[in-house]
Amino acid sequence: MDDSTDETGLSLLVVGLDAACRPILHPLFESGAVPTLQRVFETGTSGPLESQIPPWTASAWPSMYTGKNPGKHGVFDFLSFDGYDWDVVNSTHVRERPVWELLSEHGISSVVVNVPVTHPSREFDGALIPGMTAPEDPDCHPEGILEDVKLACGDYRIYPQSGPEPDRSIEGYERTIELRGKAFRYLCRRIDPDFGFVQFQQTDSVFHERPGDKKAIEAVYREVDSQLAETIEETDPDNVLVVSDHGMGPVSGPEFRINEFLRDEGYLGALKGGEGMPDWSKAWENDLLEGDDAGSNETSAIETAMNAAAKVGVTTQRVATALDYVRLKEPIGRRVPNDMIRAASEQVDFPNSQVYMRSKSELGLRINLEGREPNGQVAASEYEQVRDEVIDNLADVRTPDGEPVFDAVAPREVYFDGPHVEHAPDIVTVPAAFDTAVVADLGQAQFGEPMESWNHKQTGVVAAAGEAFDEQAGLEGATIFDIAPTICSLFDVPIDAAMDGTTLPIVEESTTTEYPAYEPAPITATDDSAVEDRLSDLGYL
Repeated sequence: MDDSTDETGLSLLVVGLDAACRPILHPLFESGAVPTLQRVFETGTSGPLESQIPPWTASAWPSMYTGKNPGKHGVFDFLSFDGYDWDVVNSTHVRERPVWELLSEHGISSVVVNVPVTHPSREFDGALIPGMTAPEDPDCHPEGILEDVKLACGDYRIYPQSGPEPDRSIEGYERTIELRGKAFRYLCRRIDPDFGFVQFQQTDSVFHERPGDKKAIEAVYREVDSQLAETIEETDPDNVLVVSDHGMGPVSGPEFRINEFLRDEGYLGALKGGEGMPDWSKAWENDLLEGDDAGSNETSAIETAMNAAAKVGVTTQRVATALDYVRLKEPIGRRVPNDMIRAASEQVDFPNSQVYMRSKSELGLRINLEGREPNGQVAASEYEQVRDEVIDNLADVRTPDGEPVFDAVAPREVYFDGPHVEHAPDIVTVPAAFDTAVVADLGQAQFGEPMESWNHKQTGVVAAAGEAFDEQAGLEGATIFDIAPTICSLFDVPIDAAMDGTTLPIVEESTTTEYPAYEPAPITATDDSAVEDRLSDLGYL
């Protein structure tokens, strides 16, 4: 590899903005906060980019970079499940070929930075630093490259909380974004790639951690825009493609606690005292709060606070936000034992239930099927009957205002196809306009005020500018699955016939071919409690 610092020229720069969408970007355009992004949108062509179901980071980015639906690539959620046990997903769970590996097979080099679910990295022509679901200081490709990046750039981090700034501070966001841009540019100088893909996660995280905080949102986007401006100036890309995995917006409808509904309908059992399965928090302590260590507080005070929090549905999920919601964050301190949190709430008794929601970001329900789950309660002969009953019951659910809770409740086969459909939830639940939060909590009424005031929407955004793009072409109907075949077409690389998307009309479509079966690495566990804590902080666990 070349260690020179000469300016490079990318054929294609893909910029991933997690959760970006028109309702978020338009006010920033109007205020002049993001001139570089605005120029890409206004000089090129742009439009909505429909995400998949579920429109959540861990499943959507693999769909984008493989061009295939979760039934083919195998990732449906931040978690993978084995019976009632779980693990955080990583790249070994992605069972289809990433586009940069496909490009590598055709002699095209790439630099990939911060794309979610790419750890551990595989060999290809280029360099990769993984993004979300990777541990801090992850293994990168080539080996040892992260140490070089840190020496050249001063530091690097995947999560702002790993740095010296206070958790969720604006300065922490800005520094993380700055390091992201510096690392990408350093690798472009070193590798001199044809293809570059840099992703910014804080455009999503800021809405989960500081919902409605306009100052923080604008600061995040200003820094992203600054890094994009420097990157375009230094790498001089022929073409720029901006993409997002989903949208973001306020949640104005109520929260629907679907497991509570299933309990009332007789499908689900529950346990108290932290005995439910699976153990949703492997780590002993939750490090997400601010203030003094909980060890400095009396145990009785913590128990009192946890019991109070449980009355409004606090579980190990979103501990910091939840305690703040009930005005208990400051008295409790920084470290709260998860066992105490769990003991104050109810959990699903998975082995003794017929139907349940395992994870809210899976957007679906699992049937406890005999012969598949360790303690299956539904016989194979009754599977379709039970599934149809639950689908019909949920389709009729209305909010307290009389509005449908769901746009669709359907068998998984309606949304997924491929060899890994059996890992999908049996029933897919699509909230109405994603304006009703569907959660897995127990111990409260079926409906209540949403714990999160902002959450994902299905429509993201795409914009393209450059000499290879037909900037007069419309992008109506673009989907997340179209990005990988569009990248292939720009490089005149044959499109994998198994991709679910098609080339966007901005570039001439290349040929299609059937590639040899992909041979991914054996699935390995993500053994890092900090990753779990980070996902919990963002409300995904």
